[in-house]
Amino acid sequence: MMISSIVRTALVSLRRDRGALALSFILPVVFFSIFAVIFGGRRDSTPKIKVIVVDEDHSRASQRLVQGLKLEGALLVKVRPEPVKGAEQAEYSAATAETAVKQGTAPVALIVPRGFGENPIAFGPADANRPTIQLLEDSSDMIAPQMIAGLLQKVAMTSMPDLMAEQGSKYFDQFAGGLTPEQRGRLNDGIRYLRERQDSGAASSDSGNGGGIVAVTARAVVGENKNNPMVSFYAAAIGVMFLLFTASGAAGALLDEAESGTLDRVLSSRVTMTSLMLGKLTYNSLLAFAQLLVMFLWGWAVFKLDFWSHIPGFIVMGVCTAVAVAAFGLLLASICSTRAQLGALSTLIILVMSSIGGSMFPRFLMPESMQKAGLFTINAWAIDGFTKVFWRDEPISHLWPQVLVLVCIAIALFAIARRVARRWEYV
Repeated sequence: MMISSIVRTALVSLRRDRGALALSFILPVVFFSIFAVIFGGRRDSTPKIKVIVVDEDHSRASQRLVQGLKLEGALLVKVRPEPVKGAEQAEYSAATAETAVKQGTAPVALIVPRGFGENPIAFGPADANRPTIQLLEDSSDMIAPQMIAGLLQKVAMTSMPDLMAEQGSKYFDQFAGGLTPEQRGRLNDGIRYLRERQDSGAASSDSGNGGGIVAVTARAVVGENKNNPMVSFYAAAIGVMFLLFTASGAAGALLDEAESGTLDRVLSSRVTMTSLMLGKLTYNSLLAFAQLLVMFLWGWAVFKLDFWSHIPGFIVMGVCTAVAVAAFGLLLASICSTRAQLGALSTLIILVMSSIGGSMFPRFLMPESMQKAGLFTINAWAIDGFTKVFWRDEPISHLWPQVLVLVCIAIALFAIARRVARRWEYV
């Protein structure tokens, strides 16, 4: 009987503590749903891998290879940039494709060289004179280059069966002494049938195994000269998540002051609520920036992060991120009535924002719907900005989208927090 009374009392206490109730039941369900969408959603929700393809050869073989890549369901092939103001852009060249990969437009670009059509497929050892497809990769995406390299071999087999047969006969002639006239005639008939079937649009459905029948040379065009380059991504991703926790905890001083009566005494002086909250915003921003600075300095000292050559970009992104998270913390503190509510609400919101914003899992590996949802978080914009600075070595002028969004977030959240905080002025 005593045990049941204790259990009943604990259940009543849990029901009254909405924060603990949310953390106990709502948060696990939310996280399960997020990661179920990322990893276990429908097959058609898996994002296609964007790849830029440049055909410098314009031969029959290269055109069929490009067409085969376009028909591959796992790929989103781009041969030209997106139209600007309705005007169609020129096709990518090798130089513009490399620039696009460096800017993050696509993780991989394939360059089909001139002369590819003369000897597109080979089964023997590497030949120095054989045209080689260049695979330009952004090494921050460790999955896309390997997948595309494998799919390229598959597409080469399924889109050019006649060329495979023709090339195989050449190797047979070279190493086995050739065919009889009758055998040669039958082989030519088979090759002619394959070519006619391919021209009529009947593509082979065999999955095949690449085996290197198309020569490919991979080259990293982003991060190739960096020491331990992924450190910058993790420093930004983890740093922003903990900045949100720090800012919300520091902003909770407002609740402590309101509960102790200190806030009433401060407001009874010449200090206005606007001045007080601006002061809190400034302090919390400085605290967040200092925490971010320590994070990146640790990355430089221990993990060889290239920090000092990126100081201007770090300062710009660091300040904007710090002000945004500080405003976020003030808003949460203004909404809540107690420290317990603030702790529960901040944990729930920050973990959800971090999971879809890229702090826990890279956004480029998420389904497209989750990537778009991540744009509603501070994490996504901050991580994108730091990636431009430390990974892509882009100039400060290229940071304007991230800076503009973070500044607007800071202004909007502070304005809302200031309006909600009016309740303390009339107590």
